[in-house]
Amino acid sequence: MRPVDPADRRVANFHSAKFELFVYEDGMTLGDSVLQLDDQQPLGIGFHVYRMPPGMTSRPHRHNGSEQFLVLEGELVDNDGTVFKTGDLVWFRDGTEHSSNTPNGCLLVVHIAALETTVEWSLAFMGNKYS
Repeated sequence: MRPVDPADRRVANFHSAKFELFVYEDGMTLGDSVLQLDDQQPLGIGFHVYRMPPGMTSRPHRHNGSEQFLVLEGELVDNDGTVFKTGDLVWFRDGTEHSSNTPNGCLLVVHIAALETTVEWSLAFMGNKYS
């Protein structure tokens, strides 16, 4: 077996690597960022590490394919009040709609199958806790 060609391997440590600011399709930024080694996929699609800053609430969105994530650091609170803590492995079915917030910031390792679609929810649905 031959040694791996350096062009065929990328290595990054999420403690020291530079994360890229996530820019939504409409140009909006919320402060979340991504560390993704596969540049053959759009940023935030496939396997990546995702960082949400303290106090951030994700945009309400629909999954167009399944999503799985492992909470590495912090907590994530879903719009229905479910709290995901460090060590929790979470799966969302294709078509699931939700939004999440993180009071103190969080770091997730994520696999998203396809680009998510932003959905509009009323503040009444999300409740004042997430507005």
